[in-house]
Amino acid sequence: MRALAAIVFVVVIALHAAPLAGGAQPARSARIGFLSSTAESGAEGRVEAFRQGLRELGYVEGQNVRIEYG
Repeated sequence: MRALAAIVFVVVIALHAAPLAGGAQPARSARIGFLSSTAESGAEGRVEAFRQGLRELGYVEGQNVRIEYG
């Protein structure tokens, strides 16, 4: 539960820090750090659920958001 809270915290901070597209400024992609105590391959289900949640919010990895795993 503590790890989930940390992930949610990182996502909220990253999304709030992402600049809003508008005006003459070029659109920038948000960068999110995904921290896990297991290897990425061991957490595939959670990682995919995380990506799906981002897609539901309009964020697509490689298009307007970059996820860094650690």
